[in-house]
Amino acid sequence: MPSNDVRTLLQAAVPTVAAGAIAAVVSGVLAGGKGVLGAVVATLVVTLFMGIGLYVLQRTAKSLPHLFQAMGLMLYAAQILLLFVFLAAFKNTSLFNPRSFAITLVVGTLAWIAAQTRAHMKAKILYVEPDSSDDKPEKTGRPS
Repeated sequence: MPSNDVRTLLQAAVPTVAAGAIAAVVSGVLAGGKGVLGAVVATLVVTLFMGIGLYVLQRTAKSLPHLFQAMGLMLYAAQILLLFVFLAAFKNTSLFNPRSFAITLVVGTLAWIAAQTRAHMKAKILYVEPDSSDDKPEKTGRPS
């Protein structure tokens, strides 16, 4: 991964994990050990899903730039649908507190999206790739 991609990934993942840690503490106070486990699992799910999505989107941008916008929309829709599938699948589980899991899943997703948006806004990405050759450009004006 190029350094811009890694920087964007870290700038999105760190606030998400921090939000998950805060959610784990709050869940621990309100729901006990099962609440902490639900918050930790939700944070891992969000970080994994969104991280893989960012990686796929960056690969698409490099190899198929004309599909970037469509791929981004499809990817985010698929991620949200998969997160809803996780919410539905673990709705009545006794492994961890489902309410802590669901709230942390939503909070983690919102934290990831906000942090990724901020990272893209702060990134200094060139619009045009500079030419690395040392050739002088041709003169296009009238000869003097």
